Amino acid sequence: MNRVHASEGEYSRVSQGGNIRNIIFQEGQFDCVRETINGQYNPQNIYNMNPTDVHYEIADWALSGNKLNEIGECLWYLNPFRPNCGSTFPSNGSGTFHTRLGMHCFYRPTEAYSNT
Repeated sequence: MNRVHASEGEYSRVSQGGNIRNIIFQEGQFDCVRETINGQYNPQNIYNMNPTDVHYEIADWALSGNKLNEIGECLWYLNPFRPNCGSTFPSNGSGTFHTRLGMHCFYRPTEAYSNT
């Protein structure tokens, strides 16, 4: 939801005033919406999932404007598959490390993000 509500930069343009669908389906952003990855079928795509009530509750919670305080205004996350998080992400330096929750590293926008 932070990307949907971004007031500047790439995600502000992509969301076109808050369109969550534009953010989710932006090319190359979320593997779960891709039916193929590197030319191979992606069995973990959203079209193969069977959400339960808890998944709908989480979605409703987020769509209502709630967020985890630890995440703040972060726009990016990744699982680095190693014990440490890099200091910047993505590679263009528009995000700086903010926190790690579980296996995921979260990054907040830098001044450079405004120019993306």
